[in-house]
Amino acid sequence: MSEIVLVRHGETTWSASHRHTSYTDLPLTPDGERQARALGGVLVGRHFARVLSSPRQRALRTAQLAGLTVDAVDEDLAEWNYGDYEGRTSDDIQADHPGWNIWADGGPGGETPEQIGARVDRLLARVTPLLDRGSVALVGHGHSLRVLGARWIGLPPAGGGKLRLDTATVSVLGHEHGRPVILRWNGG
Repeated sequence: MSEIVLVRHGETTWSASHRHTSYTDLPLTPDGERQARALGGVLVGRHFARVLSSPRQRALRTAQLAGLTVDAVDEDLAEWNYGDYEGRTSDDIQADHPGWNIWADGGPGGETPEQIGARVDRLLARVTPLLDRGSVALVGHGHSLRVLGARWIGLPPAGGGKLRLDTATVSVLGHEHGRPVILRWNGG
């Protein structure tokens, strides 16, 4: 049965320091490159009808090092736009705005939860018909892939807040008895 395989990019300097990274186009660290190569072992033997990637170099390089051939770059796979909070940590933001939560409040000057939810829904609407031809790999980022997982199983975008996703991990979405389910999450 065909599946959607989510691949989160390897480590960057900002992901290592827990800084929100959306439109800033950072390369992988040496450890991130090692992580991405290791994903090749997790993905070995899998065949994909399509491989789509975020346009950010950290996602594209992860795909390359993991042995995936990207068929298309898709802007809807880009990370949640954090707007004014780009490059800041949650702790730093909390010091200025106590109670702030990306899952409820979004990023000022960036995307709201509803906006990223709509973007991910567009992506799923394009990807789901491709499953008739085989599995699809999506290479992207932590928060946007978490929203994608939540939307796949019918949760609101904020449901992604309950789905931890580490760097250089593989998650698998599929079906059980005709219903969309998460088959595997945050695996290495």
